[in-house]
Amino acid sequence: MQRYTGHPTHDMNSRRFSKIKRLRRVGFMLLAVGIYFQVDAAPLVKLDADSIRVTPTTITYLAHKGDTLSTIAEQLTSSYQNWVALQKINKIPNDRTIPIGTPILIPLGMLVQTPASAKIVAFSGSVNLAAADGSAIPLAIDAKLQEGAQIETGQNSFVTLGLDDNSRIAIPSNSQVKISHLRDARFTKSPVTEITLVRGRVDSQVSPLKENKGRFEVRSPLAVAGVRGTSFRVNVSDGDMATEVLHGVVAVAKNNRPAAGFSLQAGQGTITDTQSVRKSVALLPAPTLTGNSALQERPTVRLIVDQMSGARRYRAQIATDQAFENILSEIDTDTLELRLDGLIDGNYFARVTAIDGQGLEGYPREAAFTLKARPEPPFPIGPKGKARISDPSFSWSETPDAAHYRIQIATDDQFTQLVVDDATLTSAQFTPPKLVLGSYFWRIATIVTRQGKEDQGPFGDTQMASLMAPLTLPNINPTGETLAFRWHGEPGQSFVIEIAHDAAFTSLFLTQNTIVPEITVANPPDGFYFVRVRAIDSDGYIGPFSEVQKIAIGGSWKTSDGAPLINTGGNTQTGF
Repeated sequence: MQRYTGHPTHDMNSRRFSKIKRLRRVGFMLLAVGIYFQVDAAPLVKLDADSIRVTPTTITYLAHKGDTLSTIAEQLTSSYQNWVALQKINKIPNDRTIPIGTPILIPLGMLVQTPASAKIVAFSGSVNLAAADGSAIPLAIDAKLQEGAQIETGQNSFVTLGLDDNSRIAIPSNSQVKISHLRDARFTKSPVTEITLVRGRVDSQVSPLKENKGRFEVRSPLAVAGVRGTSFRVNVSDGDMATEVLHGVVAVAKNNRPAAGFSLQAGQGTITDTQSVRKSVALLPAPTLTGNSALQERPTVRLIVDQMSGARRYRAQIATDQAFENILSEIDTDTLELRLDGLIDGNYFARVTAIDGQGLEGYPREAAFTLKARPEPPFPIGPKGKARISDPSFSWSETPDAAHYRIQIATDDQFTQLVVDDATLTSAQFTPPKLVLGSYFWRIATIVTRQGKEDQGPFGDTQMASLMAPLTLPNINPTGETLAFRWHGEPGQSFVIEIAHDAAFTSLFLTQNTIVPEITVANPPDGFYFVRVRAIDSDGYIGPFSEVQKIAIGGSWKTSDGAPLINTGGNTQTGF
């Protein structure tokens, strides 16, 4: 027996050596009766660059002196019991006498799997993260998620996960996902990922797995969709699971009937219900956007699509990046105009898809656009439509923080023929130089000062103003016993005549409606009177009153039978 020398390390090594010899003797005795197992103190296999050769589907270990298949299986595979399979694969008759340098082939499926992680690449809105033990995970860019983590997104909320192999998993709003399996095969680094979709949708962009023979699956309570490098979507809703393949191939099978599944090719989709995986159908093509969607000048972003045969609904997503990792907003509607709110001014990307009658989402139409909606334009007040006035005044609502306003008046609705373009207005009213009669178009923009620089917002909605000659009365010179006068009228017009005792028309002597541009009345009592007329067009437009005329009456207005007033063409009211 080794004498204790007082050196602890020396004593420990001596006792360990004795234990190893005893365990080996036990192991050899068991071998004699046909039983073999790996003893605790078996020597470690040598792991270095010269000992391990890695391919995408296997590793090859070059045996060293003293190696056995059980030690190799225990240290390089998921179980020491794999030594039997390794013996068959490598055709080794006696694992106790493996020649030095013998290549031992180990398939990918046997390799030890090491924990991997996913990280938060982008998020917006309300996203809840929980670890496998139920503890909350703080939401932050680059936050790490391990196997067993759960993700839940709220209304109009999104999160994108990045895997170690650069695959991306986008989880849109109103979805619940669990990372059921998240590991890498040792040495080959082949990813093994399994996502359980409880409800909602996932949009997966999977890095090619053909070379490294990794595995990526999206599971639901109904079925599993497995891929090897592709772009596909899975949606769980109303008890069904929709699978859509944009690139690559996806194998879809029910959980309880894996052998009855089939492969979806790019451009195909299928619905899995409680009974079966339905026959695949072609996905709808990308919808066509109409109008000028590249520049959005209102806070509500509007994307208009052409009606598409077979489409029942349309979905739009807005992101800050072309890869659509940082999604900010989403809408699903059955209308051809998709409206999205809540965005600040900036540059964005839109993605629009059509959804068929089964609920399968088709290929996306993607487009970049700029949102420049602020400062918002004021509301126009007038003139709008017709204006019977020689010197029109243009007015609008005041905008808080406005430094200036810019008005443009043109003879065409594209504002290529400008009559007025003034960006120096400080009040919410503008009277332009004399305008000739005719049709004009006008619009207003707000200008603010930010950090010493002027920033002009978009123009408001275009307004049209048709300037027409104001209604005028001829000079009225009462003669005889009656007062008769005419004015210019247009076909279909009716008129209102007012005669008052004062220029403010607070004390009316007469108000008369007529359908002809003339009136005849008996002279009123002697005195001064004020007269004005206004026209009502056939389309209902009520023009302003004409300029007021003052007349002097030297006698009385009477009818032929002595009545105080007569009129033609309308109803007459007097101040008596």
